[in-house]
Amino acid sequence: NLTSSQFAKDRDDVVARAFAAGVKGMLLTGTNIHESQQALKLARRYPHCWSTAGVHPHDSSQWSPASEDAIIALANQPEVVAIGECGLDFNRNFSTPQEQERAFQAQLQIAAELQIPIFMHCRDAHERFLVLLDPWLDSLPGAILHCFTGSRQQMQACVDRGLYIGITGWVCDERRGLELRELLPFIPAEKLLIETDAPYLLPRDLTPKPTSRRNEPAYLPHILERIALWRGEDPQWLAAMTDANARTLFEVVF
Repeated sequence: NLTSSQFAKDRDDVVARAFAAGVKGMLLTGTNIHESQQALKLARRYPHCWSTAGVHPHDSSQWSPASEDAIIALANQPEVVAIGECGLDFNRNFSTPQEQERAFQAQLQIAAELQIPIFMHCRDAHERFLVLLDPWLDSLPGAILHCFTGSRQQMQACVDRGLYIGITGWVCDERRGLELRELLPFIPAEKLLIETDAPYLLPRDLTPKPTSRRNEPAYLPHILERIALWRGEDPQWLAAMTDANARTLFEVVF
């Protein structure tokens, strides 16, 4: 979420720190039309950066035919490599479930018609999420469930459908991340992607803790090392594997 106002004062430094830390490429997420347009501008500004175009479930009440036109226009730009972030969030319901479902289904259709991967969000809505997703699976070129925080059974249902699973620093939380930590070894390596979701979800085991409490893309190697440890894998091998997964899913070169 590099478009966040939390990065407004030092965005160039944030990007420089990420690449200095070993990050090779970044996907900048769009959560509504304006943020998607801003993400595209940043993807054009920085090397090895790409963006998504979509409307997050929290923003689904804003959905209109104009939203669809704007997403299609954005998706035709070479820097835009996925539709989203879209999906369902019945945890906070900033938009009604009906509004969320309408926007999610419309974006599934756009992704299928344009043959572009879809970048998805699901919280406290697993069963309904799959009901809406299933009819589109054969038409989509690729799909990722971003920031997965569900159960092993839910993870398996997603993997069985061919979805990539995105894991963030949530897994580093000594309380909330324990269940997620236990299912890590069961995610197929060829379906795993590692994310920061910066500026959110600062890894709680990071030392020293940044005074700002802000997460940054530069902390991705820390998350990767912890995931490799809990999966019982070599960090360099896992880094190469997840890089390859990102290249395959998003058809990017870095």
